[in-house]
Amino acid sequence: MGRYTGPVCKLCRREGMKLFLKGDRCYMAKCAVEQGRPAPGMHGARRSKQSDYGVQLREKQRLRRSYGLHEGPFRRLFERAARRRGVTGEILLQLLEMRLDNLVYRMGFAGSRRGARQFVRHGHIEVNGKKLTIPSASLKAGDTISVRSGKSSRDVATPYTEAAESRGISPWLSVDRKNFTGEIKHIPSREEIAPVVNEQLIVELYSK
Repeated sequence: MGRYTGPVCKLCRREGMKLFLKGDRCYMAKCAVEQGRPAPGMHGARRSKQSDYGVQLREKQRLRRSYGLHEGPFRRLFERAARRRGVTGEILLQLLEMRLDNLVYRMGFAGSRRGARQFVRHGHIEVNGKKLTIPSASLKAGDTISVRSGKSSRDVATPYTEAAESRGISPWLSVDRKNFTGEIKHIPSREEIAPVVNEQLIVELYSK
């Protein structure tokens, strides 16, 4: 399946919450969710009672779309989480957070996860001093991420680092914005992970 190239604000409207898919626009008054626009489609404004399955599906779709993944890669991440010892839902969130594209976004080197994915693919990012162009690469505590020293790479990242500075940085990350580098201090706990989802519903959905 190819990547989604349609209007991302439509996805936020469908889920009824901000998924932060469009960078700085998501923090502006022009955001479709802020304006109270209904879900897309002819019957978008109609409220209907959801079944248990429908509630579980919406939770899964919110999380999957927040991180910009298609169903296949998302399902494989869940299967990895299910094989590990611990709370499956929390491990799933940690695997999503430790993806390279998400970390580039969290550190403020890109305005959105979609932008971070493109930034990585175009060869602007180094991990532990080596260029890495795989957005789905899974990192670990102690790894360092940096924007390559070329002018073109840093010119692209500069506006995003300045905007991200005002919003703060996740407590499990350390970022040196002046030198365009960041480090993963530790694997985030559930309380340190941002998505407002009930991950247990996703576990129940995939366990059927």
